[in-house]
Amino acid sequence: MRKIYELEVKEKYQIEIINRFATLENLYVDEDVSRAWENIKENIKASAKESLGLHELKQHTECLDFLDLRKQAKMQWKQDPSRSNVDNLNNVRRDASRQGRNKKKAYLKAKIEELEINSKINNIRDLYRGINNFKKGYQPRTIIVKDEKGDLVADSHSILTRWRNYFSQLLNVHGAKDVRQEEIHTAEPLVPEPSWLLKS
Repeated sequence: MRKIYELEVKEKYQIEIINRFATLENLYVDEDVSRAWENIKENIKASAKESLGLHELKQHTECLDFLDLRKQAKMQWKQDPSRSNVDNLNNVRRDASRQGRNKKKAYLKAKIEELEINSKINNIRDLYRGINNFKKGYQPRTIIVKDEKGDLVADSHSILTRWRNYFSQLLNVHGAKDVRQEEIHTAEPLVPEPSWLLKS
């Protein structure tokens, strides 16, 4: 993502966009809107791919391998709690913890370098967003609500149903038409409306 802030990459991307959209100008005016949108979207994606390249997601296979080894060592220890299996489990746990600490250090180092880059290129929004994320730390998001009985509900269909019922009860108030004028109390006495006649 940082490549877009480099000057030559930005210029290359702009040239790609201009060239691709120059071909779109010749399209018919009465073309279907959804088809036109698909053409625009595909051209933007192709321009980004051509100038920026693809961003590959990093697979943390090393961590997963260590976790699998730890799981296997624990299963061996449960089946046969011999001294050798206990030692093996302790060694695998130690190696997995060390691997986790090293990955965390590398992650924090990369985040700090990203903050430095944002500071150097005056990308204030991402800089402050990154600083706030550091201050908050990891905060897991839970998508759980309580139903009418007070039980916790986690599946999306039940959550949507619960919110629909809640807002229909909240917004569809029955008996609002029964409010009478006499029940409304004001701080000031009611003043008659001004007449159109001017007194001289």
